[in-house]
Amino acid sequence: MNQLYRKIENLFDKLSNFATRMLGNSITFIVALVTILLWLGNKEFYMLPIRDSVRDVILGVTFLSLFIIQKSFNKFSAALHLKVNELVVSHEPANNKVINLEQKTEFEIIELAKEYEELIEEEKELIKTEKEKKI
Repeated sequence: MNQLYRKIENLFDKLSNFATRMLGNSITFIVALVTILLWLGNKEFYMLPIRDSVRDVILGVTFLSLFIIQKSFNKFSAALHLKVNELVVSHEPANNKVINLEQKTEFEIIELAKEYEELIEEEKELIKTEKEKKI
């Protein structure tokens, strides 16, 4: 059962990564823009009451905003990941497991987080021991 869950999670992770890349793609935005323009260019659009027309325009702008925001987030996220990877690589004692962490599965990230929690607990114990020695 646990393996089935992991396979489903991996599949969903791949699907969400694909969707994120597609929603942030400029070609996808152009296709969406053309779709909205065709929709708003329909003769029936101009025969609707003004309230319905405004609603449709707002819906179209909101729909297109999704693509713009996703593109912006993808760019920001990629730049941030590169900066963090550079910091990790440039720091000799750093753990290189965290390089390109965004490409790992959720399960791998959870396992790595558990390792770091253990390291934090060990560090707390070490600090506590050092304080006791000073007293």
